[in-house]
Parts: sequence; C-alpha cells; structure tokens
Amino acid sequence: MLKIITHPNPLLRKKSQPVANVLTDKIQKLITQMMEVMIAKDGVGLAAPQIGENIRIIVIAYKEKNLVIINPKIIKKSLLKDWAEEGCLSVPNKYGQVKRHKSLTLKYLNEGGKEQKLKASGLLARIIQHEIDHLDGILFIDKAKDLTDIFY
Repeated sequence: MLKIITHPNPLLRKKSQPVANVLTDKIQKLITQMMEVMIAKDGVGLAAPQIGENIRIIVIAYKEKNLVIINPKIIKKSLLKDWAEEGCLSVPNKYGQVKRHKSLTLKYLNEGGKEQKLKASGLLARIIQHEIDHLDGILFIDKAKDLTDIFY
C-alpha cells in the first residue's frame, strides 16, 4: 500500500502539474491505489501530493460515493464562507478551524478522461477546497486558527 507523506516533507509544498493523459495504466493504477489508501486511513479525501506524486489528482469518499477529480478548476465560488474544523492525513493529530467558501462549481476530468462539471456545497465543497489546496502546496495549518493537538 502507498504511504502517506507527512508535514514537514517538502513535497507537500510543491505546486502539482496537470495530468496530460488520464488513461495511461500508470494513472489508472495510481487512482486505484489512492482510493485504497484513503479508505484504509479513514480519510474523506486524498490528493496525489500526499502520496508523493506531484500531479493534479484528488480522490474523495463522500456519502458512500467515490469521486475522482483530475485537473480541477474552481469556476465559481460563493461569497458566503463559514468556519469548520479540519484535519489532514498529512498533518496527523492536528485539528483547527478553517474558513472556506460554502459552495462552489468545479470543472474537472473524471477517471475516464471526460470533462465534468460539479456543483458542491457544505462538506463536499470543503473537502474539494482542502484537496485543491494540496495540489497548490498549501496545507490546512496555513489557514487554520485554534490549532489543537489530539492524540488517540
């Protein structure tokens, strides 16, 4: 199973490159492996940089559906924002309040290379923004207030 890299690994701070060809065996295998790691670690989202791949791929598990988002572009954001607690598989045992747009519209490619458009709000919009930040080398701790350490 792929390993999740953790802060302060410098790979987490690099801006990721677009995926040129979604349908290669390498990309398809990577998507499957990312999904397996995310589910095994009880995550709701995982970006390729978190497993050391500097490319623009995100996988999300939301309401019993798996979503693969490649080369995402947010084309519309709500003016309204709200605060909520976030954590991250790459920043273990840390949680904090992060302010994010309440809703957004996203253009991306799915795992079959087809262009998609998605309107998301609430938790799904938050997950998407958190994961896109990873693609841009930004961690939630850069935006969070009231950071706390929680150990189980």
